[in-house]
Amino acid sequence: MLHLTLRQLQVFESAARHLSLSRAAEELHLSQPGVSMQMKKLTEAVGQPLMEQNGKRVQLTDQGQELVAASREILGALKRFELSLVARQGLTKGSLRLVAISTATYFVPRLLGEFAQLHPGVKVSLRVTNREQVLETLAAGLEDLYILGQPPEGLAVTAIPFMDNPLVVLAAPDHPLAHKKHISLARLAEEPWLLREPGSGTRKAVERIFAENGLSLTPRMELGNNEAIKQAVLTGLGISVLSRHTLALHDPAQFALLDVQGFPIIRQWYAVYPAGRQRTVVARTFLDFLLSHGTRNDAVKT
Repeated sequence: MLHLTLRQLQVFESAARHLSLSRAAEELHLSQPGVSMQMKKLTEAVGQPLMEQNGKRVQLTDQGQELVAASREILGALKRFELSLVARQGLTKGSLRLVAISTATYFVPRLLGEFAQLHPGVKVSLRVTNREQVLETLAAGLEDLYILGQPPEGLAVTAIPFMDNPLVVLAAPDHPLAHKKHISLARLAEEPWLLREPGSGTRKAVERIFAENGLSLTPRMELGNNEAIKQAVLTGLGISVLSRHTLALHDPAQFALLDVQGFPIIRQWYAVYPAGRQRTVVARTFLDFLLSHGTRNDAVKT
């Protein structure tokens, strides 16, 4: 009989999914030495190598492939047991685990706070990361709900829209186009652009609307988060497109929202979970809360 712990299986499943101990440590809120120790003990218990280095790449051994499949079965079975317990306990207890893309930090904590006040017995947690890592976590299906600005392609999921996500063109208040009306996309394409990293949902939406009009954008800078983009806009380095939610805590006069043909682009925020997965009572209740409170709590909607 193998003497394995649930924590070891959780660490290994995360490390196998990311093929990275550091990413597993980040996801599980553990130190990297702690993750390395758990992996060492697990490998010793199994008696076979589970991961191996192939040049610069880390890959699973055959034994590792078998163990990660078994780990997911075990963790999934425990999750289903937890669901049945929560269903019997109602909302006096239970937990809600969310993963959200970074732009969602401008409104999800507020909604979570309101939900927690309504249900103080529920333990809520929120992990914020970039879209790529959210999709990796979604593929494993270990959290309750995932907040995205665009449903993923190639994954079997249920995606429920719960709030508008308007994308606006942002410039410094003294920008030459700040007071122009009905600016054409062709004119806008001439400006220096500040864009999110490739793969960003916002960037894809911007590139799509320009491509549909036979135009392309050459970014002056690529920046990895919304706050860096806003600071670069204010210093006059260029213009950008961001969700209006990113301006929630700013003075309205701090930025100029350009009057551009085709903007704002109205997208949606989605609550996403794996298709066919049974949701906890808490997750179902929070989803109902989002559907009934999302728009009302959109503090930046005009």
